[in-house]
Amino acid sequence: MTGGDKIKVGIVGATGYTGVELLRLLLGHSAVDVVQVTSRSEAGRPVCELFQNLRGHSELLFCEPDQARLAQCDVVFFATPNGTAMNMAPGLLAEGVRIVDLSADFRLKDPELWRRWYGMTHAAPQLLEEAVYGLPEMNRQAIGAARLVANPGCYPTAVQLGFLPLLEAGLADPGSLIADAKSGVSGAGRKAAVGLAFSELDGSFKAYNAAGHRHLPEISQGLRQVLGGGEVELTFVPHLVPMVRGIHATLYARVVADAVDLQALFEARYRAEPFVDVLPAGSHPETRGVRGTNLCRLAVLRPEGRSQAIVLVVIDNLVKGAAGQAVQNMNLMFGLEETLALDGIGMLP
Repeated sequence: MTGGDKIKVGIVGATGYTGVELLRLLLGHSAVDVVQVTSRSEAGRPVCELFQNLRGHSELLFCEPDQARLAQCDVVFFATPNGTAMNMAPGLLAEGVRIVDLSADFRLKDPELWRRWYGMTHAAPQLLEEAVYGLPEMNRQAIGAARLVANPGCYPTAVQLGFLPLLEAGLADPGSLIADAKSGVSGAGRKAAVGLAFSELDGSFKAYNAAGHRHLPEISQGLRQVLGGGEVELTFVPHLVPMVRGIHATLYARVVADAVDLQALFEARYRAEPFVDVLPAGSHPETRGVRGTNLCRLAVLRPEGRSQAIVLVVIDNLVKGAAGQAVQNMNLMFGLEETLALDGIGMLP
């Protein structure tokens, strides 16, 4: 973008938690003009009527997802269920629109692997190789030049950022990685389901999809990239905890070298990263400390006399795990300051 022009933004599927978080961030973005907000179920309804937190900040109405109108945007965000973006992306890209997809449609490079995990044939397999995986701490340069960015999942963001320094340095055994992760309920989306009801969740805590979660192949693909294509064996167990926001990932890796200062390694790797905060040695990050922010906060520990490293990682699943990272990617795609609209202070309590 040049001069005083603002980036014309469209959001497809803005009625979920990720969509409204994206709206919240973009409406406070000085270089953006949100011009299209789509929802088939809420078409014609004022956005601020559905989301009162936006009252006084937006006069937009939800509209039908019309391809021709979206083609007038500079960038379109998809905050939709899996299977929507892959049908609309080819036409929008042909019109010169850039895309940030917050669903899983373009995260996996192998269309057959995608079909196995998501239960449908990919509608745009020709775009899978071009799509850039939107984890800036790994792919910043490629994101800047991308037409199509696949925004990472929430669990994959936390897990990959935690393992990244160890694997890059060749210090972790890639055949024995463990990720024990917990998420707040907003990660399941804004839908009515018995298992997500307050009376079902309050005072309880459970694992789910322990035999195979959809984010497992995404995480494994990213870690293999770090290793230059080497194989990874990851045990990934997600859990649901009775809170609204936040992910806490406790990661375990067998360290293959003794005389290594892991604290110094992590501090050096993330020193220049605006959204990764390595805590002092001996610290334990808390999910509430990153609530409402685009920060990934982590700590690395090594129990005395053991070959195992423990990495503790926290993010807000709706911000760094979704909408905030999407805005971070957009900033990179348009040559803006990476932290623009994302430097707010977290909310406590």
